[in-house]
Amino acid sequence: MIHQALKRLEYRGYDSVGEVTVEGSRLFVKKDSGRLEEVHQKYNLDDLPGSTGVGHTRWATHGRPVQENAHPQVDCHSRIAVVHNGIIENYVDFKRDLEAKGHKFFSRTDTEIVPHQVEEYVKQGMSLEEAFRKTLSQLEGAYSLVLLSSLVPRTIICARQESPLVLGIGQGESYCASDISAFLPLTKRAVVLEEGEMAILNPSGIKILKTRDAEPVNRDPISITWSVESATKEGFRHFMLKEVHEQVQTIKDAMRTHQIYYDLMAGKLAEAKRIFVAACGTSYHAGLVGSFALSRLAGLDARVVIASELSEEVLDLVDKNTAILAVSQSGETMDTLNAVRDSKAKGASILSITNVMGSTLMRLSDVYIGQNCGPEIGVAGTKTFTSQVAVLLRLAAALAKNKGREKEQRAREVVDALYRTPEIIQDILHTKEEVVRRIALSIIGAPSICFLGRGVSVATALEGRLKLLELSYVPAIAYPAGESKHGFISVIEEGFPVVFVAPKDETHKKVIGNIMEMKARGARIISLIQEGDDEVRSLSDDVVEIPGGKLPSLVSPIAYTVPLQLLAYYLSVGKGHDPDYPRNLAKSVTVE
Repeated sequence: MIHQALKRLEYRGYDSVGEVTVEGSRLFVKKDSGRLEEVHQKYNLDDLPGSTGVGHTRWATHGRPVQENAHPQVDCHSRIAVVHNGIIENYVDFKRDLEAKGHKFFSRTDTEIVPHQVEEYVKQGMSLEEAFRKTLSQLEGAYSLVLLSSLVPRTIICARQESPLVLGIGQGESYCASDISAFLPLTKRAVVLEEGEMAILNPSGIKILKTRDAEPVNRDPISITWSVESATKEGFRHFMLKEVHEQVQTIKDAMRTHQIYYDLMAGKLAEAKRIFVAACGTSYHAGLVGSFALSRLAGLDARVVIASELSEEVLDLVDKNTAILAVSQSGETMDTLNAVRDSKAKGASILSITNVMGSTLMRLSDVYIGQNCGPEIGVAGTKTFTSQVAVLLRLAAALAKNKGREKEQRAREVVDALYRTPEIIQDILHTKEEVVRRIALSIIGAPSICFLGRGVSVATALEGRLKLLELSYVPAIAYPAGESKHGFISVIEEGFPVVFVAPKDETHKKVIGNIMEMKARGARIISLIQEGDDEVRSLSDDVVEIPGGKLPSLVSPIAYTVPLQLLAYYLSVGKGHDPDYPRNLAKSVTVE
């Protein structure tokens, strides 16, 4: 049963797998790195005793995908097992304290602190439920946690904070899972666990409590009418749209990486005489934003190079005093890996930002930071882009230390704004999605579309153009707005759609001039503006207002990219294309 449930969850994580059951006074654990069927062939996951068990399929955030880091994680005596989705921010302090008390750790995961801390409280005389609840009260970050123990053999205890967790009610049996699809063939009755709640599952049923004070919660189950396929998309029509909406959470997760990793990478960059940012496609656009940030916040000259061109363009400049900052969602993009290998051979330091722990890029790197946004099924990068930008901005902010009061103040403003962006994205998705859909359908017959921006918004324009090109197959173009009068303006005719990325930043006045140039030649002006920007609104045929007030310009790509992702999505769907699997494209480009 657990094996089949994990098959339905494998899209959520597939670098390692584990199962644990309880029989009598023992836990039985089978786990390893690899995809589900690979691990099953090695260990026969169906051959585990007992009627109570938990399975987990992992997407690594802490610790690369090797057997010891696979879940479940257990306590010192293998009596308490825990599986976990999410990121525990304060695990370093927990681990240090527990090690001082004699606990032995065998993994490099943040998860392992939980069974050890529960074990510590049980030794002090607490019940398992009480020990788990007290442990939860001290955790910082996002988590869905499920605990199984030989101390209370026919009981599962689970809890959630931000990461999803749902309960299933069967005939004489109960389930918990990160996604309804896991138990959908077994029951159509479900209870969604809310923020800050825990649940106890045992033969008598399900009990839900507030984590804070153990206050009981009564909640009626809902009936699920989705198919298994729809459930994996959580009701969204396509994975891409689901992943656009997930950015509310993935930005939070990107910001949860411990500061020590940023400080370590910042130290390497500060030591370098030359810095090259190497990336392809969407990651290249994120790298452009990072380059702006490193310059403005830290006074560093970081040149962004398309990875496939690095060896021809700048390899003669690379030596032991060079730092290569490689950005790749998959960590397997061949052009990026080739650039990294060529640079490493010349003595350069290799730093990376990637979404896949254990990837080739991660293994080639001296220092790496995970962007922590989970698997992305849609081929067109959405949540990976905004997460990469968040990581790069926080890295630049770490480098701003000791660079003078003005740069430090600017860096603080950027970091503060980053923490506001999930709420802004949520507002955009709630109030602007239908606006964008209508705009997309109104330009569905356009033979070409142009995206223009200034400053850091050039990167936003380029990313918007790439999404539209990938998904709708319209030959879109993008320019720095000031450059548009050198050639591009000659193709403008009545009704030609021109999308302006126009935040109210230091480029605002000049962008207005560019809008007027295009409008005078008959272009249809579609503008992304700060809420309340009446000046640009008056010059535009359509506007999408970005809520949340004034953002530092460096942070604007995160918010302003979201409507462009939606524009590409709805144009693709309107044309009858599948936005999840655009033609001729692959998620990881592993050829030169």
